[in-house]
Amino acid sequence: MTPRLLVFDCDGTLIDSIHAIQHAMEEAFVSLSLTPPTAEAVRGIVGLSVPQAVSALAPGAGADILASLDAGFRASSLAYRAANPQSNGQLYPGTIEALKRVHTPETVMAVATGKARRGLEHVLDAFELRSFFTATQTADDAPSKPHPGMLENCERQTGIAAAQTVMIGDTTFDIEMARAHGCSAIGVSWGYHAVDLLYAAGAHIVIDDFGDLDAALESLA
Repeated sequence: MTPRLLVFDCDGTLIDSIHAIQHAMEEAFVSLSLTPPTAEAVRGIVGLSVPQAVSALAPGAGADILASLDAGFRASSLAYRAANPQSNGQLYPGTIEALKRVHTPETVMAVATGKARRGLEHVLDAFELRSFFTATQTADDAPSKPHPGMLENCERQTGIAAAQTVMIGDTTFDIEMARAHGCSAIGVSWGYHAVDLLYAAGAHIVIDDFGDLDAALESLA
């Protein structure tokens, strides 16, 4: 059987971490006496790397302000994690069970996330996910989504081509990245972007529960 590669997004797909992200972004803006973005606006940028995220939330801001927001967000994230050891968010229902089901000798799995490397490593350890993933890609390894660089790196690391790759994510950035790479795209409805937006971005299918993942993969095979 030809090996296949399943690439999972992290925030909004495997874990619900929106509270920590919103907290850090609000603190970054307030520290510069700027009006913090709305919760809806923050949900809209989850998945982007930090420089792209703050640029989207502060349109028209100068380079110095954007650099300060970037640094402030990172510092606040680290401080929040240190002060709240249980602030990793929580796994979505069925995550571990789904990963165990699809983790077969013919299936290689990876993560592609807008998180920094340090943040992803923390999540992998906190939720004991490391053993599932052969390759991991972060904002430190490739351009921000929706650029296909993370998926291109996964292909180089695993030797599995786009035709045998499926991206699974909750944002339009995940779906657009998959389509730019030429691979299949499964959206998840429990994350941070609306289902209609996922289909508009090119999702082949959108699932409502991790229990639906197996059937979705079968339909794409």
